[in-house]
Amino acid sequence: MAKPMEFYLEELKRRKAISQGTPKESDAQHQKGRLTARERIDLLCDPDTFVEIDSLVIPRFESYVGGKGSRFGDGVITGFGMVDGRHVALAAQDASVMGGSLGEMHANKIVKAMRMALEYGVPFIALNDSGGARIQEGVDSLGGYARIFDANCEASGVIPQLSVIMGPCAGGAVYSPALTDFVFMTENSYMFITGPDVVKAVMQENVSQEELGGGRIHSQESGVAHFLTRDDRDCLAQVRGLLSYLPSNNQDDPPYLRPTDDPERRCPELEQIVSTDPYKPYDVRQVISTVVDDGKFFEVHQLWAENMVVGFARLNGWVIGIVANQPMVLAGCIDIKASVKAAHFIRICDAYNIPILTLQDVPGFLPGKDQEYGGIIRNGARMIYAYSEATVPKLMVILRKSYGGAYCVMSSKGLRGDLLFAWPNAEIAVMGAEGAVNILFRNDLKASDDPMTRRKELVEDYEKRFNNPYVAAARGLIDEVIEPRDTRRLLIRALEFTISKRERHVPRKHGISPA
Repeated sequence: MAKPMEFYLEELKRRKAISQGTPKESDAQHQKGRLTARERIDLLCDPDTFVEIDSLVIPRFESYVGGKGSRFGDGVITGFGMVDGRHVALAAQDASVMGGSLGEMHANKIVKAMRMALEYGVPFIALNDSGGARIQEGVDSLGGYARIFDANCEASGVIPQLSVIMGPCAGGAVYSPALTDFVFMTENSYMFITGPDVVKAVMQENVSQEELGGGRIHSQESGVAHFLTRDDRDCLAQVRGLLSYLPSNNQDDPPYLRPTDDPERRCPELEQIVSTDPYKPYDVRQVISTVVDDGKFFEVHQLWAENMVVGFARLNGWVIGIVANQPMVLAGCIDIKASVKAAHFIRICDAYNIPILTLQDVPGFLPGKDQEYGGIIRNGARMIYAYSEATVPKLMVILRKSYGGAYCVMSSKGLRGDLLFAWPNAEIAVMGAEGAVNILFRNDLKASDDPMTRRKELVEDYEKRFNNPYVAAARGLIDEVIEPRDTRRLLIRALEFTISKRERHVPRKHGISPA
C-alpha cells in the first residue's frame, strides 16, 4: 500500500537532521574559538545562495549512521554558492564528525566538488579543519588524499584554488593546501607533517602545536601561508576580499570595477616619499597606495620575505598585480625567499590574466655564504623564468636604484617587459658609482696626491656618464624618463594600451622551471 508523501518527507527530514549536528557539538567548537563548518559557509557565501550536495553520503565502512560520532555527510560539507554575486564551489570539513578526519567517501565528496568547479569554471575554496587521515579506513583514506592532490594539480592555473586553514591540518592533508594558489591561516590553526617525533613532542608537551606549525610560524618563517588572520570571521572576510581581484577561471578577465579615482590625478607627494638619497629608506607601500585607485592595496605574503612586496590593486578599475622591492628591509636586496615569493606571485598573475606592475628600487642580489649555499642562483632563476614566461602586460617603473643582475631579472626589456619607465633620479648600472670607481680606478686612486678629492671627481664622472636613466633611454632599454608625479596617469594609459596584448610562446608540452 502506498504511503502518503508526509511519510517520505519525515524520513528526509530525519536524515537531514542527522547531518546537521547538535548544539553540544557547536558549543564545543565555539569553546575552541572557532565557528562550525555551517557557520563558516554562511559567512563566506552571499545569504541564501549555498546549495549543499552529497549531504546524505555515509562512510564506506558503516552501513548504519548514528553511532561512534559519525553521521550523514561523512564530516565534510560540499556544494556551491555565490560570493559577491559570483559562483564558487567549496568543501568545509566538519571537525565535530570524527574530528573532521578524511576517509574514502569524505575524499570522494571533495574531489567531486573540485571536478565540478573545474568543469564549470568557478573558484574552489577548501575550509580545512581536520585531524588528518581516518586511521580505521587505512589505505582507502590515503588513496583519497592522492585523488585530492591530483585534482589540485589538474585545476592548477585553470581556476583559482584557495585553502583556508581554520583548525588542525596535519599529515598528508597539508599537501593539498600547498598545491593551491593561496593559503589562509587563522592564529589558532596549525599545519605540520605528522611524524613520530612530532606526535611525541606534542603528547609530552615539550613543544606546542603553535610552535610546530601555527599560523604565525607559517606566515613568517616557512612562507606556507599567504595570509594570517585573527579568527574565522576575519579570515572569511579576507577570502572574500581576495576573490574580488580574481577571475572565475583562466578564460575570464579579472573583475572590473567602475573607478571613482581620477585617472588624470597627479601625485606630487611621490617626490617627498622617495628620497633622492640612495641610502635613505622608505616604505614602498606608500608609493603603491599613492599610485593605485583609492589607495587600496591587497597585500599577499605580507609577513614573509618582507624585502619584496607583492599584492593586488586597481588602476582605473582594472586589476593589476604589483611586485615591488622594499627598501625598508635589507635595502630592497633580492634574496632566496624574495625570489620564490615574487616568482610564485608572477605566475599566478599570468595564469589569471592579471597585468603585472613592477616597481624597482634594488641594489642587487643579497650577497653572502648563506645565500650561495641556500641556492640563490637557482632560486633567483625562478624569478627570471616567471617574468619571461608571463604573457600578460608587464609594466615597470624604476623608482631609484637598479643595479646588476637585479635589473635584468625584474621585468627588463630582455625579459619581454612591455612599457618601462624610470624617474629622473634613477640609477641604472652594473653597480653603484663608488663601488665601480674603487674597482676601475684603484691604481689611479693610489697614485693620486689627494685620493679623496680624486675619488669624488671620478664618482661624479661615472654618475654623469653611466649611472643615470638616460643611458638606458638612449639604448631603448627603457621607454621613457618620467616625472614622479605623472606615474599614475602614465601607468593607466600604458595599461589600457597593453591590456589587449596577445603573446604566444614556442609550442611545447611545458617548460622546465628551475628547481
